[in-house]
Amino acid sequence: MTNILIFIIAILVIATLVQIVRVSELLSEIKNKDVNEVTDKDNNTQGLLFLVVGFGFLIFVIWQMITWNHLLLPPASSVHGTQIDLLMKVSMGLIIVVFFITSPLLFYFAFKYRGKKSNNAYFLSHNNKLEVVWTVIPTIILTGLIIFGLKTWDNAMNVQVTESTKLIEVYAKQYNWTARYSGLDNKLGKANYKLVKGKNTLGVDMLDINSADDKMAREVHLVVNEPVLLKFRSQDVIHSAFLPHFRVQMNCVPGITTQFGFTPNKTTAQMKESEGEDFEYVLLCNKICGASHFNMQMKFIVETQEEYDIWIASQENLEKKLLTQK
Repeated sequence: MTNILIFIIAILVIATLVQIVRVSELLSEIKNKDVNEVTDKDNNTQGLLFLVVGFGFLIFVIWQMITWNHLLLPPASSVHGTQIDLLMKVSMGLIIVVFFITSPLLFYFAFKYRGKKSNNAYFLSHNNKLEVVWTVIPTIILTGLIIFGLKTWDNAMNVQVTESTKLIEVYAKQYNWTARYSGLDNKLGKANYKLVKGKNTLGVDMLDINSADDKMAREVHLVVNEPVLLKFRSQDVIHSAFLPHFRVQMNCVPGITTQFGFTPNKTTAQMKESEGEDFEYVLLCNKICGASHFNMQMKFIVETQEEYDIWIASQENLEKKLLTQK
């Protein structure tokens, strides 16, 4: 009801302003004045309004930054996450500095150099020094940001798989996630969507020797400060695996296996101490994938090696879960 009232009031205010402008035009016509003639008074009024509205907008932007800054990104909980955050801070810092230098000047100069009948416009064809300054400086800054970004992206994407790198497949389908862990051999068995049948919801090829000791789970457990390589598959539509605290996002595309590697550096218990007891690492889908898109959530738990060993030992091998492969 409140929103309806606000909407009605806004419409009435706009209608009132339109009527005021119309009445002003009619009065000018009665006084035999050219309503299209722009006077110094008009320029003064418009210049002052531009100055007030412009600086009001800057104040509004500052208020927004102070009020909503905490919602930009949650605390980073991965090694590469700190690098991404640094890139974000540098990029946003440069944008903010340029914005708060150029915007006030724009509003001020629009007011200072407003039209006056006594003033003549000055024509400047070009200035070589200015051309060099506003071309070279942005080029250098943008080149630096691009190189910084590419190195950060390369470090995050080109994961060196070693014996200590845990391989986990994350399988997406409408509307849930399923995890498949590599066994003691640290090799995931082959999978094919044509093999999806009955209990074999992931289409794992049980004729592949590497599939026997794989484990399937509805939540993901990770060891703190140990690298992990997530491999993503999708059964139906394009999903987007999103782990905001780990600074991980990767599309899950039907028919294609994508991957993202990272090293978590904060346990769930540590995050609960700083963020509250209700905190959980959660895998989300960042693409609207259907009517129950909101159900695309899966818990991630970061723990010590001892805790992980106890949990993984309690999980059944796929060979036991899938008694037959037809």
